[in-house]
Amino acid sequence: MNILMVLTSHDQLGNTGHKTGFWLEEFAAPYYVFKDAGATLTLASPAGGQPPLDPKSDDPSAQTEATERFKKDPEAQKALANTVKLVSVSAADFDAVFYPGGHGPLWDLAEDKKSIELIETMYAADKPVAAVCHAPGVLRHVKAADGSSIVKGKSVTGFTNTEEEAVQLTNVVPFLVEDMLKQNGGNYSKGADWQPYIVTAGNLITGQNPASSEPAAKELLKQLAK
Repeated sequence: MNILMVLTSHDQLGNTGHKTGFWLEEFAAPYYVFKDAGATLTLASPAGGQPPLDPKSDDPSAQTEATERFKKDPEAQKALANTVKLVSVSAADFDAVFYPGGHGPLWDLAEDKKSIELIETMYAADKPVAAVCHAPGVLRHVKAADGSSIVKGKSVTGFTNTEEEAVQLTNVVPFLVEDMLKQNGGNYSKGADWQPYIVTAGNLITGQNPASSEPAAKELLKQLAK
């Protein structure tokens, strides 16, 4: 069972002067769900090497069992510090792909031609594609086989407009995940803000927020077991 995890390389939060990147919980929780299930993991990012960590996801208030485990795990830290370049990976080598969120993906992965092609190829091959929180933003330009948006007519979720308002970044992000999914024809639904909520549409799995990362990873394993 070979699973690819794709992380952002983008570290600037618009023009605010603040840093962004990937959200620690959204990487750590799925990483251990997959590891504990015996999966072989490959970590990739557009630039390769160490992906930027959103400093807010390192706040004491944002820590979970998975993030604490990661901080005591030199092997996992080394794997994360040495992500392969996204252009070097082939969809044929993997059974599934998982995209952790954080605000970073809205800038780079959403527009990344290799990422778009990778998702299109894996989805067409009936392989699970999962994305949580802001990472459903990576589906923005992804097309289904008929040329329509991959989310058109499908049940999807992602970071809500009200969650974005709560972190006061509505006017900073390049686009709002909820709005984009609706504009592309997705059947968008959501749970309560900050509570776990995932949606599955065939092999497309989306999660609403950081709390949804572990359930989304477990759902991906379920899809692989079918």
